[in-house]
Amino acid sequence: MERLTGPIQHYAWGSTSEIPALLGVPADGQPWAELWLGAHPSAPAQLASGGLDAAITADPGIVGQDSVDRFGPRLPYLMKVLAAAQPLSLQAHPSRSRAEEGFAAEEAAGVPREASTRNYRDDWPKPEVLCALGDFEALYGFADPEQVAENFDRLAVAGLADLVAPLRGANGIRTVFTRLCRLTSARELVADVVTAAAASASEPSPYGKWCATAVELNEHHRGDPGVIAALLMNRMSLSAGEAIYLPAGNLHAYLSGLGVEIMANSDNVLRGGLTGKHVDVGELEAVLDFSPVAPEVIGHDEVAPGLFCYRTPAPEFRLWRIELSGSIELPDTAFGRVVLVSAGVVSTEPLELRHGESAWAPAGETVTLTGEGHVFVGSPGLDSAR
Repeated sequence: MERLTGPIQHYAWGSTSEIPALLGVPADGQPWAELWLGAHPSAPAQLASGGLDAAITADPGIVGQDSVDRFGPRLPYLMKVLAAAQPLSLQAHPSRSRAEEGFAAEEAAGVPREASTRNYRDDWPKPEVLCALGDFEALYGFADPEQVAENFDRLAVAGLADLVAPLRGANGIRTVFTRLCRLTSARELVADVVTAAAASASEPSPYGKWCATAVELNEHHRGDPGVIAALLMNRMSLSAGEAIYLPAGNLHAYLSGLGVEIMANSDNVLRGGLTGKHVDVGELEAVLDFSPVAPEVIGHDEVAPGLFCYRTPAPEFRLWRIELSGSIELPDTAFGRVVLVSAGVVSTEPLELRHGESAWAPAGETVTLTGEGHVFVGSPGLDSAR
């Protein structure tokens, strides 16, 4: 294995302390939002010899031949550490076909890839998994519209009833969500909703938690209609080791916490609110799955003592978690793997990795880790017969 150093993304919603503490470096007052561990061209991680993207270009076989056959000479996944101190935007990611169509259309129209109004910066989908490293809060998918309608009825906010009335009809979630996203002047309505919600936000009940969500979001995005739109969604609380899978079209927003993400190697994000960035409601509507969902943590199989696999339908990535006490062989030898130590100290001759440190293990290299700690491993989500 080779030591891997990931770049930091200093987005405004990031924590000033969580990632520096993980890496064992001093906090500098900036928000450290994401640590990128992959080969995305906009922010590739670095080996001693240069960027991981350049190393793969020079020798695609280090990713694994089955991966190259399926995805071409590139790393198909991107692993990150995410630290949210404030809510992220309401967002969704496209399917592969939608990403290819959207990217081609913007390329043909001559929209610069770095333009703030660009929807598709590449032609890849972006399904993802988030595994919590501690207590983590998120909004996930659309909730049961009848339950949401009952909650709005309890708020009894003048001016809201007509806006959300379609919830009880056909395509109700789609109608109400797109109405809310297109509101141009909503500060007074949002303020009235938050005032009404604050009266019940401390209740130890699902309704109280729903009300608290409005209050919390408004603290960071005052007057944004996304505060009301978010109330159409499920609220989830994750504990360390629990993970969620976000397929194409799933509306979501991370609210707070530290976690490990793995996703298809894309930077395509369609936003719908709680942001000052570009919002294209029409394109987001075309991407979204408006079906209500019951949020669930995904299963993780213990395929060997201390080795857990979070399996999803995504062929671009697979996430492994290792609870190491002694020694264990690194999984997925046929593929190139990103290795992140989230706690403790582990080693493989001659490399020692402490908490927050990462490494690259090329395809075909059998690696045995020894030590005490917690380790995350990313690899392509393919089963290889090689």
